[in-house]
Amino acid sequence: MQRFWRFTSEAAQSSTFIIKRRINTLQKPPSAVSDLFSLFKASIPSHNNHLTVDEVAVLRNKLLLVASDSVSVTTILNDNVDSLLSSRSLFLALLNHFNSHPSLLLQVFNWRRKRKVSESDTCKNSMDAHEYSKGIKAAGRCKNIDLAIELFKEAENKGVKISSTYNALMGAFMFNGLADRCYSLFLDMKKDPTCTPNNVTYNIVLSVFGRVMLIDHMEATFKEMRELHLSPNISTYNYLIGGYISSWMWDDMEKVFQVLKSGPVEPNMKTYLLVIRGYAHCGNLEKMEEIYSLVRDHVNENEMSIIRVMICAYCKSSDADKVNKVEALLKLIPEKEYRPWLNLLMIKLYAQENRLEEMENAINDAFEHKTAITTSGIMKCIIAAYFRCNAIENLENFIRRSVFAEWRICHSLFHCKLVMYGSQKNFREMQNVLEEMGDIDMNCNKRTLWIMYKAYSSTGQRSMVLKILGKMFKHGYEIPDDAFPS
Repeated sequence: MQRFWRFTSEAAQSSTFIIKRRINTLQKPPSAVSDLFSLFKASIPSHNNHLTVDEVAVLRNKLLLVASDSVSVTTILNDNVDSLLSSRSLFLALLNHFNSHPSLLLQVFNWRRKRKVSESDTCKNSMDAHEYSKGIKAAGRCKNIDLAIELFKEAENKGVKISSTYNALMGAFMFNGLADRCYSLFLDMKKDPTCTPNNVTYNIVLSVFGRVMLIDHMEATFKEMRELHLSPNISTYNYLIGGYISSWMWDDMEKVFQVLKSGPVEPNMKTYLLVIRGYAHCGNLEKMEEIYSLVRDHVNENEMSIIRVMICAYCKSSDADKVNKVEALLKLIPEKEYRPWLNLLMIKLYAQENRLEEMENAINDAFEHKTAITTSGIMKCIIAAYFRCNAIENLENFIRRSVFAEWRICHSLFHCKLVMYGSQKNFREMQNVLEEMGDIDMNCNKRTLWIMYKAYSSTGQRSMVLKILGKMFKHGYEIPDDAFPS
């Protein structure tokens, strides 16, 4: 292209020189000179109808601003119709800008698809396989499988089906969890004499088998890929690592990672993120922290899901400093990234570590976000923390709020109060606890009566002991051995 423009420039200079010589020779009047220059200028082809790369970027920004208004999108595209249809490469460049905005990409693609094409411009303006591939992929990302299939068949009918068209539809099936249809299309592609599976094709199949944990099939596909002399790329190895992580095959994950570290293909950011996740799930905190240190800045800025995975790993570990490490990671997560399950995990962690103030702060967050505790396991952790810290008033307040918010209410909540009031010989409050249980239709069970029996018998209140023994007889519960000494 540079040679072309240099030639054009030299030709222009030469032509100008010749024109001037003729003007001087013929002694043309000024108006004739002007006409000659105008004629020469008109003979140079104009490229103003083509969009430049910078103009494509401007057009992209305009479309992003009105992405939710299909009428405005169409208006902007119509205003630039000549430029967009004059260069296929620039139109594809525009589509590439919308890879992370599949809905908008699909609008632009459909506008292009529905343009009326004149017979004289059929070859120039007809859509090619790469454009169809973009549309199929966008339809898949928008979860519109029917449209993705329709576009694939349309490309096939127009004779522009190639490997990337197959790959796009396979990717759409994969993205929507249709593993069987993806693999079926792969088998169809292998039978198609006009298309040959490539690295991208096999990577998609590896990903599909990895996601559904068919590890034998995944490994067989990788072996077939090598037999066809298709060199694995970093995506290939990442899909293998992802498959092993999904199946909790930590040793195999480690082997693939070591192959990458020692081979010609180097790990990329996705590799490191996958491996951090794998080490976190298997509880290998040392290696998790080692890899995290390599990509710390990127993770802290962009990968909140990895931060949460690391927090989970610390919570499950016996690391002596896990609370401080968890709190350091929590500071990296913006408030808008609130996750109910993470809130509950922090409540449980603080309860187990007897960090009463932090536990109650996390409980307050749960109440504010209307996050309910629905499992008895976390409730029992909270109860045990209050008991170990001898915080009966805090427990009273927690129970009132839990009942009001319709959290999981279990006998253990009230049993803890009975034990704590019993140890203080506060029998009036013990009776109040029984009334509270009755108010929410929670009956006294065997453990309730045993706690009451122990509390009253330890202070020699024989009349109350006999009443409780009577209730035990009535409900058929086992009677304590020391109830009737011989």
